[in-house]
Amino acid sequence: MIKMDVGFLTDEFESGMDYESYLATDKEKGDKWLEFGKNVMLTAEQKQLLAGFTREMKVLVVSGIWCGDCVQQGPLMQAIADASDRIDLRWLDRDAHMQLAEKVIVNKGLRVPMVIFLAEDYELVSVYGDRVLARYRAMAEKKLGIACPLPGAKVSEDEMATTLQDWLDEFERVQLLLRLSTRLREKHGD
Repeated sequence: MIKMDVGFLTDEFESGMDYESYLATDKEKGDKWLEFGKNVMLTAEQKQLLAGFTREMKVLVVSGIWCGDCVQQGPLMQAIADASDRIDLRWLDRDAHMQLAEKVIVNKGLRVPMVIFLAEDYELVSVYGDRVLARYRAMAEKKLGIACPLPGAKVSEDEMATTLQDWLDEFERVQLLLRLSTRLREKHGD
């Protein structure tokens, strides 16, 4: 059995792709991500928060380019990462990285997107996913059942803004965890 130790997480992170490379693995589906991403707008306050991050965060997203939830959440995560020079975001295809995907199973299922937050030295900080609270609330309201929405399905501006804020809150929570970490404060002398 492979553990999620620093060596394993380092290898997985280093094999991750940047956003554009990940989307290029399936141009047709990747174009749906890009189209959705055109509507993602961070507020000035959100940008200011992200610009103030001081600790480096390595963030690994286990995803499926085919997944409707990923289409509707991936561009939000990328917008968050793009707004901070302290976030290094990488993307992995779940099916091609099953050793990792099997380590982040939720409710006995292989879910996507699953986000693994790492410290600057690849220490595991947090695992989050498959959907944020806003996504679950929207799904419950629409009574979609167990299936993912189709890639490209319409998402209201309110749902997108709330989902973006949920993701931003998790990035901020991890940043504060890193900032307040005794281990990292001793390392950086702050």
